[in-house]
Amino acid sequence: MTPVRPAVVGLLGVLARYRPATVSERADVDRIRALVEGGEPWARSAPLHVTASAVIVHPDSGRVLLRRHQRHQSWLLVGGHADPGEHDPLAVALREGREETGLSDLVAWPREHLLHVVIVPVPANSREPAHEHADLRFVLATKLPEQARPENPEAPLRWLPMDEARTTVTEANVRDTLTRVEPLLAR
Repeated sequence: MTPVRPAVVGLLGVLARYRPATVSERADVDRIRALVEGGEPWARSAPLHVTASAVIVHPDSGRVLLRRHQRHQSWLLVGGHADPGEHDPLAVALREGREETGLSDLVAWPREHLLHVVIVPVPANSREPAHEHADLRFVLATKLPEQARPENPEAPLRWLPMDEARTTVTEANVRDTLTRVEPLLAR
């Protein structure tokens, strides 16, 4: 009997607890589940691979943090690929959030749950062919928004109220994620 890999167990558990909000999202979850069951879901060399990202919020002010992504020429969420040995998508989102913003106090908010699942096309560039990210999205909170610092000058950060954030992003899937965060901030 083949041993079950941690990369598979953790992801299948996260996906099993998640309830897609739309038919399209259900299809994405089904594709991701098949990816997880069929191989190495975090492998960057695969045409479809798992990534994890997050909306960073400051609950006291109701603002969200966006990061300018040079490759896409748009304002996006923080997040990215798993490092070798990482298998927990929330841990990946937390690490990426800390690296990309300098915020050391990030925590899952309002609880540790998956907020949104979406498969996002990534265009080719000089280093890699076109591919897709199976993005698992969370909400992270900080109590210290003034400590946010971009990881490099080409990736500026902006704290924005929700309505301005939604008009700033150009990706429909990111606007959908922000729409899901709004009622959490309204509490």
